[in-house]
Amino acid sequence: MKIKLLATLIGACFAAPVLAQSNITIYGIADAGIQVSRNGGNSSNTKLVSGIADGSRLGFKGLEDLGDGYKAIFTLESRIELDTGRQQAGNISDNQGFALTKGMNFPGPAPLAAGALGAARSATQPAINVNTSNALFDRTAMVGLVTPVGAILAGRQYTPAYEVFAAADAFETGTAGTWGGVTLGAGGLLTANVAIRSDKALQYRIQLPNGIGAAVMYGFKNSGYIGLDDKFYAANLRYKANGFDVGAGYNHGTDQNGNRGLVTSIIGGSYTTGAMKFFAGVEKAQNDNSVLIPVFNAAWDTQIAPALIAAGGGSPAVTGLVRGPYTSIFKTNLANNFKLDAISYQLGMHYTIGSGRLMGSIARQNDRTANNNDATQYAIGYDYNLSKRTDIYTVLAYIKNQNEAQYAPGAASAPGGFTGERGQAGKALQLGMRHRF
Repeated sequence: MKIKLLATLIGACFAAPVLAQSNITIYGIADAGIQVSRNGGNSSNTKLVSGIADGSRLGFKGLEDLGDGYKAIFTLESRIELDTGRQQAGNISDNQGFALTKGMNFPGPAPLAAGALGAARSATQPAINVNTSNALFDRTAMVGLVTPVGAILAGRQYTPAYEVFAAADAFETGTAGTWGGVTLGAGGLLTANVAIRSDKALQYRIQLPNGIGAAVMYGFKNSGYIGLDDKFYAANLRYKANGFDVGAGYNHGTDQNGNRGLVTSIIGGSYTTGAMKFFAGVEKAQNDNSVLIPVFNAAWDTQIAPALIAAGGGSPAVTGLVRGPYTSIFKTNLANNFKLDAISYQLGMHYTIGSGRLMGSIARQNDRTANNNDATQYAIGYDYNLSKRTDIYTVLAYIKNQNEAQYAPGAASAPGGFTGERGQAGKALQLGMRHRF
């Protein structure tokens, strides 16, 4: 929907002088549905979920033609959770994940040890894990200049490796069938396999007439998906022509001290021929120095430990136990449990029938840490277009968890979370509606 008279609206939203734009677009997606799951534990089986196939959003795009092949552009895109009207989300499942507190066997009096373990589990599984900063434009906030030899973009943007990942995902990064449902570490979204977006990023992009395109990104201090990387750099190379949308991508983040952090390499994409569309991808992810470890360590030192000492009466014995062995147990195991080393594979397809399409995929997460928390996901779905803008869809997904894996089916806007027990299968049936405007 192209709007020419937006001065009042833009001024009200951004508290800025009137912006003169030759072309401004207001757009968005409203997506919600019902999920019926069987993940065990105490989690409710039936829930209303926002953003199952696509994250619901409201966005503004601007373009001004400067002449001679130059254009000024911007994008501001805000997350909207239709079930609450808010801009933040947490796991769909309410179950507790155990991976990040594995090995935290606190000695001493039973009440104190139990309190320490409970506090550690609560700290490492926050209720909100999507848009934790509650940013107004969490999805995208970018301004750029398009030139005859490529585009330069600045702001919060999708990362190059994630763009390749999305192109290879048969369920288009949404629903319970998304490849991303099993590519997180055993700690769920806190041990993510790829930085989806990066704060404070500068990017150069080019698209050639023959279908070859490339992107190079650099993130300054406090970049990366969570905005905690010391530095972030990434690149991709893609080919989009003759039915192909394939490429290779690489993301490299560093922790607050400049150590190698989350590193992701991916090759994959899709090929369309007639009514069939095939998807395939291989991804390798490693993270030995998560940027979240210092955050949780600080929470232990400033909040959890003082609370445990106070609950224990503040005696020298309790203080020594908490500040000594308890602190060592928490920090040592946390650093080990946050490590990510996995290779993931996915194969999928679409088959178009009239106004609808059948979808199916198989995804495998091969955990290469000592825990060997592998998982295999099977998914089928059907998407029917009621119009060019509105569709209804249904997806059935099954995740076979091995050893201590607890993957539960999720959605585009929120991670699935965890099954009730380690090694328990995750199952979900979703039925939703999506409207694009």
